[in-house]
Amino acid sequence: MSQVRVRFAPSPTGPLHIGGVRTALYNYLFARKNNGIFILRIEDTDRTRFVEGAEEYIMESLRWCGIVVDEGIAEGGKFAPYRQSDRKEIYEQYADQLFDRGFAYYAFDTPEELDALRLEAEKEGKTFLYNAAVRKKLRNSLSMSDVEWNAMLDRGEHYVIRFRMPEDEEIHCDDLIRGHIVVNSDTLDDKVLFKSDGMPTYHLAHLVDDHLMEISHVIRGEEWLPSLPLHVLLYRAFGWEAPQFAHLPLLLKPDGKGKLSKRDGDRMGFPVFPLYWPYGETAKGYREDGYYPEAFINMIALLGWNPGTEQEIFSIDELVNAFSLDRVGKSGARFDPEKAKWFNHQYLQKRTDQQLAFEFREILRAKGFHMDIVRLEMLVGLIKERTSFVREMWDQADFFFRAPETFDQEAVRKKWKADTAGKLEEFKSILGGAAELTPAALELITREWIESKGYNMGEIMNPLRLVIVGSLRGPHMFDIISWIGKEESLNRISRGITFLENPR
Repeated sequence: MSQVRVRFAPSPTGPLHIGGVRTALYNYLFARKNNGIFILRIEDTDRTRFVEGAEEYIMESLRWCGIVVDEGIAEGGKFAPYRQSDRKEIYEQYADQLFDRGFAYYAFDTPEELDALRLEAEKEGKTFLYNAAVRKKLRNSLSMSDVEWNAMLDRGEHYVIRFRMPEDEEIHCDDLIRGHIVVNSDTLDDKVLFKSDGMPTYHLAHLVDDHLMEISHVIRGEEWLPSLPLHVLLYRAFGWEAPQFAHLPLLLKPDGKGKLSKRDGDRMGFPVFPLYWPYGETAKGYREDGYYPEAFINMIALLGWNPGTEQEIFSIDELVNAFSLDRVGKSGARFDPEKAKWFNHQYLQKRTDQQLAFEFREILRAKGFHMDIVRLEMLVGLIKERTSFVREMWDQADFFFRAPETFDQEAVRKKWKADTAGKLEEFKSILGGAAELTPAALELITREWIESKGYNMGEIMNPLRLVIVGSLRGPHMFDIISWIGKEESLNRISRGITFLENPR
């Protein structure tokens, strides 16, 4: 095929896992790198698992991430419709083609009959496979006469159409990440392709759609690797040119033991979905947790792909330029929630003080504080290095807006001495007489006073921070005093002295 065409084809069965977002991202990066087309196709043929709201959630997640869809339900395209349930009329003819060519057959076994066979195999320590070894003994068009199975169809009996897996054949498959793969057909079962309710299964529907939509590369999760031999055989049965395949490694739990799940996020306090999921069993999302989409995308891009350099911070354009499937690993990628926070910290530091001021202002307004944006820019410039999320800024800045009501008792024990109150009273006079309240000017007059009195900085600055902040935290002390102002600073010093000299 001359043009690269890739697709992300999720099922609307719930919230989109970050592993799914990574699959979409790698498809998108590959398409952009090769001047190709990125398609979003919704695969909803299994109506029993359909969840209301999931389709919209998927599309909104991609929009938030900045993954731009070229063809899809909302965007349209020459191969529309892009929702499989809107295409269901086309699949039966392809199932019939396979049957007519001898590559498929009708099977009338009931679920109860198959469950009994599985249970019997389990008792013998085996796994039941519906394949060449047993299919002639079961109820299907291969074991019955034409008259028998046609009569069953005429009576409207439940049936499925199964693929007829060849017997004892070495199936050769190529994967862009995992190389050449050989599987014996006797280890595989005859997968269901079509059901009597008129709906195809994933195996038939996705393959027909990929062919009709001229998909050049199928980049999907490792969980589909066991199905690759079947899909290779299906392309051969139809006489179609198969796309190139690439199966991405799993996203693993932080301890590396197993696939990352929502339960891991719930247990350890981090999201595994891009957005908040509001339906049924709700789940937190990266957007609502305060992550920037650029940081989120940067983080998941490096879960399984290695740029081959020490660079870790990438813009989306840089990711496009650097991305290649040959640098995607085969092994699972361990998710590190602390590294995710680190990425957001890097992107927060890259934002301007004005951008952060506007974001922080919304949090302050919710708390009843209405601030001038220029003044707020000065504040975020003082505290942003200590934060990874805008939501954390309040915890780093609450004392800028209100005087402390309590004082850290451990700090009081260590830093408050018998002569501290007298020294802070002296400092009040120095501060009260200050003509200029810039941090540099305040530091100069304070140092001159300390040196003239023979004090040391620690015995003044630590208790001063204690009475103004309430604990030994925060940015440079003179930045705090300059921002809250002379009157407020003097009031806090007086109040702190009174409280700590006369504890209740």
